[in-house]
Amino acid sequence: MCQLLPLLTTSSAGAILTFEMPHLSIKGLDIHYKEKGQGFPIVLIHGYSGNLQNWILQVRALVKRYRTISLDLRGHGRSAKPTQREDYSLELFAADVYDLLNSLAVPECYLVGHSMGGMVAQEFVLRHPEMVRALVLVDTAADVPQNFPWKERARLMELARTEGMEAVFDEMLQTQPLGSQVVGENPELIDIWRRQFLMTSLEGYLYCGEAIGSRRPLLEELAQIRVPTLIICGEADEPFLAPSQRMHQTIPGSELSIIASAGHTPTLENPLAFNEALLSFLARVDSERR
Repeated sequence: MCQLLPLLTTSSAGAILTFEMPHLSIKGLDIHYKEKGQGFPIVLIHGYSGNLQNWILQVRALVKRYRTISLDLRGHGRSAKPTQREDYSLELFAADVYDLLNSLAVPECYLVGHSMGGMVAQEFVLRHPEMVRALVLVDTAADVPQNFPWKERARLMELARTEGMEAVFDEMLQTQPLGSQVVGENPELIDIWRRQFLMTSLEGYLYCGEAIGSRRPLLEELAQIRVPTLIICGEADEPFLAPSQRMHQTIPGSELSIIASAGHTPTLENPLAFNEALLSFLARVDSERR
């Protein structure tokens, strides 16, 4: 069931503005989503500790031709934040996307997923191949990345348990590079990242981290994919470069695009190059369709 929830904001002049934020009740959980534009649907799935605002620079480019649908995964953004470990898994996320599209009467789409969202997209396309006309996997993997700093992730998760999410963000800011000099030197982007990160619940952060680390490998199953597929990875995203190559070698006819001057979030770090790669791919798919 769709409901519109009011959100109050303050304009630059100080006046209170009211606008509506759409939610859908999916299996008893409110899932926040946003639609913009007209045309063939393109679904955008954000990554770990992100939310639908991560796609803002892509939506601006896509709405001229497509109907964009982005959502906050459970535990993230303005969606419901359940507190039990069993409420978080890549399979459940994929089921939420499926139910959302059914509720919106979307029988087929272009599907784009970043990082954890790319893992969700893989689960989705393997379960519902008839609903995906083209697939875009961004800085993600089909198995548990071997070069990922799991000890550091475990340390941050323990910090979250003992001191909270703000302490985790401050620690990440001190110890982890943001991926590009442009982001690192722009305090406005850091502030945006902070606000989005803190919209993730403690349980969402902890249990999604566990779900990623214990996921089932999908690389061999990806050979079943028969839709046009683009794999994108930032050139400085070392843990995901080799997994991106493996997915490219496994998915028949797939394309691989390495984004210069970008790490794990090329959507933000080099949006012009990312959007060019995405739009060029979609234009080719559109042309072949016609």
